[in-house]
Amino acid sequence: MKPFAFSVEAQSGRARVACLFTPHGVVETPLFMPVGTQGSVKGLLPKDLKEIGSQILLANTYHLLLRPGPERVRALGGLHGFAGWRGPWLTDSGGFQVMSLGHLRRIDEEGVVFQNHLDGSLIRLTPERSLAVQEALGADIVMAFDECPPYPASRDYLKASLERTLRWLERSLKAKTREDQALFGITQGGTDPELRRLSTEETLRFDLPGYAIGGLAVGEPKEAMFRIVELSTRLLPEARPRYLMGVGHPEDLVAAMGLGVDLFDCVYPTRTGRFGSALVPEGRLNLKNARFLEEKGPLEEGCDCYACQTFSRGYIAHLVRAGEMLGGILLSLHNLRYLHRLTEEARRAIREGTYGDFARAFAERRFGKEVPRWFREALAAGGHW
Repeated sequence: MKPFAFSVEAQSGRARVACLFTPHGVVETPLFMPVGTQGSVKGLLPKDLKEIGSQILLANTYHLLLRPGPERVRALGGLHGFAGWRGPWLTDSGGFQVMSLGHLRRIDEEGVVFQNHLDGSLIRLTPERSLAVQEALGADIVMAFDECPPYPASRDYLKASLERTLRWLERSLKAKTREDQALFGITQGGTDPELRRLSTEETLRFDLPGYAIGGLAVGEPKEAMFRIVELSTRLLPEARPRYLMGVGHPEDLVAAMGLGVDLFDCVYPTRTGRFGSALVPEGRLNLKNARFLEEKGPLEEGCDCYACQTFSRGYIAHLVRAGEMLGGILLSLHNLRYLHRLTEEARRAIREGTYGDFARAFAERRFGKEVPRWFREALAAGGHW
């Protein structure tokens, strides 16, 4: 078998279950990828991640370029050996930092000059440099260098940005030398349907092993976001994985899986955990609230994670209020397990042809009688509402 393959196994409406084959193992989609920006999912051991059902981790090119440096990672076994996670890895290209560090960078046709946020030195990242760093890091899936525009942005800016991203994609592809890494392209265009269609159609000309929908979940309304997700999943090929970048809210996953998205990533579950909140079917629990100090039950009834099987809400609330690091660790563990269980249940429903029932049951617990219009429309577009 080729180092990379993608096989759709089952469908329910537009939702699908598939197997993505990589040099470091097979992953079943749809799935959520925990974010290990600097080669570490904050507070969690690789064995913990494996036990809760993590299949593939994400690391960041920009941050690992700054420290410890890609050559040091290569010398210590690449991400798989360096970080102790032997399963598949995906590395972002640094394109998100073009937006998130907008106050510390300058864009030109060649690439981006960043002011190092650690020591103030200047760092130039180009498509060629990004691919060289990602090849040294050794991830299974690498991303083309792109420009992620902010929201809002003018139509002229979005058009210039997506055209630059296409030119950078061509350069990224030419710079790629490793056969054991799959390069994914990223579509842009903001929430403008015409520009998004243009970006997607031009990106498809490169015939890549996978495609990402970029530039969303950056502040735009949910209605606008999911109109673009619906359009993008219709345009992207059935036989290639679809990756919705930076999305991790449970309701967003359920809506996007219903439209045929395969891969997700976001810092949301672990960052939310470190800030003292637990994800549950009804929404989010703020464990800083004093009322939880008296509660004997688990964070979520029926959850099989170590935190829920071992500790009470009262104990975890105590840890959070006392500033103990264990509180954030347990909440991060639970929150990731919650998203993994959500995708596991989604895959089961897709295989049984009942994704609509699954999505409506989720909505009933999450929203009650006031299901947002954007959610209903997204599910209807996927054939589930």
